[in-house]
Amino acid sequence: MSNGKIVTLKVLVWLACLYPLASLVYRAVFTSLGPDPTHTITFSTGLATIRLLVISLAITPLRRLSPRLSWLIRFRRLLGLFAFFYVSLHLLTYVGLYSYFDVKAIGADILKRRYVTAGMAAWFLLLPLALTSTKWSIRKLGKNWQKLHRLVYVAATLGVIHYWWLVKSGVRTPVTITVMLGVVLLARPLTTWIKNRPRPTTDNVTTSA
Repeated sequence: MSNGKIVTLKVLVWLACLYPLASLVYRAVFTSLGPDPTHTITFSTGLATIRLLVISLAITPLRRLSPRLSWLIRFRRLLGLFAFFYVSLHLLTYVGLYSYFDVKAIGADILKRRYVTAGMAAWFLLLPLALTSTKWSIRKLGKNWQKLHRLVYVAATLGVIHYWWLVKSGVRTPVTITVMLGVVLLARPLTTWIKNRPRPTTDNVTTSA
């Protein structure tokens, strides 16, 4: 793919990634965030986080399925950093608008409310990944960089668990994103097997006269 097309795609990806934030700002200024603005902000930023994580995780199996999609790797770091951006907004909404920066209340919630525990764990797993997303970190960490960044799979899973534990019993809104994450998680070992499976050789092919 040409550099011009890559630049155009990067602009489009930036716009798509900024859309959830722009939508919240637009609604806050021109329309309404609903009867519970804090909930609206929390839900929107949380959903944006999980979606971006799942999309970024889908890049690796897609590249393995088709060499023509190798250019997708250029967008993985961008998507991951935007996911961290939204999860940080999600966390700040909880810390500032729900807990009013009360450290004791936050600590009690982490111990008492399992969805808070899962959400906090996911953020802390994503933090070192965001801090080591630079080219310098990749060079310094070497093979350990890939091992460290596999934590994103755990963080995404915790994010979906956080979503399920947060909604009321009987609510099925997390189903779609759960299925999407499940497909991505299963696709990784499957595409690895497809890529590495032994190929039949001409020596093993018999012909009849």
